[in-house]
Amino acid sequence: MAGFGLPNFGQLTEAFKKAKQIQQDAQKLQDELETMEIEGKSQDDMITVWISGNQQPIRVEVNEEITESDKLTIEKNILEAITNAHEESTRTMKERMNDLTGGLNFNLPGFDEKNS
Repeated sequence: MAGFGLPNFGQLTEAFKKAKQIQQDAQKLQDELETMEIEGKSQDDMITVWISGNQQPIRVEVNEEITESDKLTIEKNILEAITNAHEESTRTMKERMNDLTGGLNFNLPGFDEKNS
């Protein structure tokens, strides 16, 4: 009954094994990202924020000298630190996913090459 364009059972079995391994590795990656602490700082080091590899806020550190700054400068520093942490977290997540999938392109939202 060959000839219908279907792969043989050996190929299907291998594909399922590979998919199962990727699923197991993805769970390990999820656990790893959850425990990561990724740091982002403002350019002048007045504000530092930490987020997980899953981009969940963990903690914030404020240099006491920033209280001498005006409101706009403080807001700029906070946004800068958050942005830097988020960018690093996103880069780390993309790298780990690429390692996991071996560069396979799954067309996942937020993971396309145009945003890299």
